[in-house]
Amino acid sequence: MRIGLTFLVFILLTSLCFAQKINYSYQLEIKKATSPIEIDGVLDEPAWLEADVAKEFYMILPMDTSYSQVETEVRMTYDEENLYIIVVNHHAVPGPYYVESLRRDFAFGKNDNFLLFMDPFDDQTNGFSFGANAAGAQWDGIMFEGGKVDLSWDNKWVSKVQNYDDKWVFEAAIPFKSIRYKNGIKEWGINFSRLDLKTTEKSSWAPVPRQFPSASLAYTGVLVWDDVPPRAGANVSLIPYVMGGSVNDFENNVEPSYQNRVGMDAKIALSSSLNLDLTVNPDFSQVEVDRQLTNLDRFELFFPERRQFFLENGDLFANFGYETIRPFFSRRIGLDAPIQFGARLSGKINRDWRIGAMNMQTAKVDETGQPAQNYSVVSLQRRVGQRSNIGAIFINRTAFDIDPNVEPGIVPHQQFNRNLGFEYNLASSNNLWTGKALYLKSFSPTEDGSGMVHAANLRYSSGSLTWEWRHEYVSPDYTAEVGFVPRVGFYRINPSFAYLFFPKSKKILRHGPQVSTSLFYNMDLEQTDNISMFAYTVRFRSQSDLTAWVGHDQIVLQDPFDPTNFSGDTLAAFTDHRWMTVGGEYVSKPQSLYTYSLSTQYGGYYADGNRFNAMGEVGYRFQPYVGINLSANYNEILLPEPWGRTRFWLVGPRLDLTFTNTLFLTAFAQYNEQIKNINLNTRLQWRFKPASDLFFVYTDNYLPAPFYVKNRSLALKFTYWWTL
Repeated sequence: MRIGLTFLVFILLTSLCFAQKINYSYQLEIKKATSPIEIDGVLDEPAWLEADVAKEFYMILPMDTSYSQVETEVRMTYDEENLYIIVVNHHAVPGPYYVESLRRDFAFGKNDNFLLFMDPFDDQTNGFSFGANAAGAQWDGIMFEGGKVDLSWDNKWVSKVQNYDDKWVFEAAIPFKSIRYKNGIKEWGINFSRLDLKTTEKSSWAPVPRQFPSASLAYTGVLVWDDVPPRAGANVSLIPYVMGGSVNDFENNVEPSYQNRVGMDAKIALSSSLNLDLTVNPDFSQVEVDRQLTNLDRFELFFPERRQFFLENGDLFANFGYETIRPFFSRRIGLDAPIQFGARLSGKINRDWRIGAMNMQTAKVDETGQPAQNYSVVSLQRRVGQRSNIGAIFINRTAFDIDPNVEPGIVPHQQFNRNLGFEYNLASSNNLWTGKALYLKSFSPTEDGSGMVHAANLRYSSGSLTWEWRHEYVSPDYTAEVGFVPRVGFYRINPSFAYLFFPKSKKILRHGPQVSTSLFYNMDLEQTDNISMFAYTVRFRSQSDLTAWVGHDQIVLQDPFDPTNFSGDTLAAFTDHRWMTVGGEYVSKPQSLYTYSLSTQYGGYYADGNRFNAMGEVGYRFQPYVGINLSANYNEILLPEPWGRTRFWLVGPRLDLTFTNTLFLTAFAQYNEQIKNINLNTRLQWRFKPASDLFFVYTDNYLPAPFYVKNRSLALKFTYWWTL
């Protein structure tokens, strides 16, 4: 009944999605260049002097009711090969700009920057983002779900920034071959965003309400072409790599192994909006290692995907479901067995249809008994109305040559596991209403056919008021071996509410309360978890944040659980635990060269115990070349015997050197007392040509006491992006 009512509400709200584009009246004409363009950050070519100018930006923050005080001027043009943009970012207040470093894909809120948000399908859902900070560091990402940007996406383009006393100028050339777009349409969605930290102003060309990110594609203006954009033509890129390295396992006294590998990726544009990716013997040794976490949770922790092959149009696969109900999670592929080859088709078929199809093959691992496996995923998405869509997904994992001596039913070695899913994503034309409804069904040899999920949420977000209703059901025998579903066998209800006040104050930008509760029930509809929180947040005009909160937890354990995740001693299943917690957090303003954040919480814990937690992070930058950062997390848990008092430190110093915007060195250490490990990682990257790199990566893991190295790896990798 609840599902039917939710779908009915979604269908009624879908009528809101057919309204005309909100900022359609904001139009910038783009004409073909009448002269060659040199990317030098200087506005002196005749083509620029003849181009239309987008100016008179609107303020988003601190208020969204006036024009920006910081002046920005944008011009765009094109030729047969490239889309060009030049931006003059005027200063409103004298003084130096603020940047973190020259590193690519910088943190938005910590840098003076200019960003372009482009919707070349004019569907207000998918697109691309390009930009730079005031020191010339590039930003590029693929856009999905109407306003989210995945910065892990990387492609070929060139840019230059020039700094002057009263302004900084950004100029870029984006090859048509580097983006996907719909052939034959003369209107693209477009918006420009400017962040100026000296004035704490965020602004955009086409106005965006302050409750939404400037990346929101629902609020783009229109880029009007004088002719249909040029076809990208034959677009085939080969990206070979050569890698040499060694791995030393001192802990198990294993002879050193030397890894000399050669492989290749290929990117083939089947159309201007549909791409085929191929990979043979891929290697991901250059990917930065995961940040370690202190784990006091009963369930598996989530770590994001960082491997480039899985990222473009990744929302077609990875965003199906919710954060803890993901039928597909690409990190299940290739982390415990080498990938032999794979293919991925993704993109737009036409204005309304998107497709994603992936097939990956992994090798057998004799040491662990892991069989060779094949992973296949097919996803379809159909636009409904202006910004909503319906989608379907099918996921299959098949194992080959399973060892007959392995006990049946062990999850990694089942012959197959399959998932079939459907979902509806609601997004109103003004983005005030968003939501999702989904249904998943799993199939495997150990199931009786009852493994299923249904869930839905509905969210309303205006300038001051935000509320959301969400419910979930995951059956006890639902399995998603290629997904991320850390918990099964529950019903969940999760309402939340927030309200913001915007006072006429020179110090405070906004403040207000937030209330949320998460209620879990077992299959007999008996409550097992009640996790509720009341918080009050304050955002200062300096862009610093202060939050205070109080929480209530009630948990009836469904399985034995070690509350330290360390000792091995467990609390009994079906025991009831209740406690209160208070906490607070402060994040300093990003304009300072010295930045910091502090958070703490204190309260009860399992078995009538107590837990104190303190986290902090301090950083200093010698802009734009050096960034020094130190993070620390301390937990002290007091429990009855046999646990007693348990203390955990997690400390992580980090050094970032950006010699230029193409040469980077990152070195960091992680001391995790809970798992008794010290991790050292050093990565040097030289981007000698756009999207072509040389990497040197050195990693050590140590046992803290007695101090000795457990394992060590060294890798040198060369990649080259060759466009045919």
